[in-house]
Amino acid sequence: MNDSRKPRRPAFRDPAALEALGERHDPIAELHAAHETAAVLLRMGRAAQDPAATQRLVALVDDVGLVTLADLWATRPAQSLPGALYRLYVLREGVRHNPAGVAREYEAGIRFTEPHHAIAGADPVGPDEVVRVADEILRGAFQGDFAVALERAAAFAHVVAAGRADITAGMRAVIGASRLQSFAADLSAAAALWRAGDLR
Repeated sequence: MNDSRKPRRPAFRDPAALEALGERHDPIAELHAAHETAAVLLRMGRAAQDPAATQRLVALVDDVGLVTLADLWATRPAQSLPGALYRLYVLREGVRHNPAGVAREYEAGIRFTEPHHAIAGADPVGPDEVVRVADEILRGAFQGDFAVALERAAAFAHVVAAGRADITAGMRAVIGASRLQSFAADLSAAAALWRAGDLR
């Protein structure tokens, strides 16, 4: 048999040599980090008595960037604590990125989703109001009932999705509205899990 075709035993390499080959990923450590950071952030926010500390948590993405939170939380299931918190921050970031567009979509969606509009609480509707509501929802996650914050976020997403489907033409808008509906359903499910003590 030719030497080149003989099976070769794996070579032993020490951890430092393996690390030098490239970035190492430990999926279990990453999973624990995602859930632990979400739990710590929520505990810290709920224990804070200082409104300025709460506002810093609300504006966390402004400081660290959404990509940083995505690295930590985006791969976790939507119906988990890191998944739910990530979606609250994504919702706020989306509103702040395009407040005028979101306000138009929200206003257009009200007539299809009046009960959701009542829960979301964006009234009157304008760019400043939708930004305020997005901040209120996230602030409520730290200062109030976390399930209520998730339900408000879900309701807000439902209204925007209905408006987007109604006033924006094209397949991209339909896909975007469908994703928002799924987003809303996941937030509602996360709220139910939180009430049952099962959101982790």
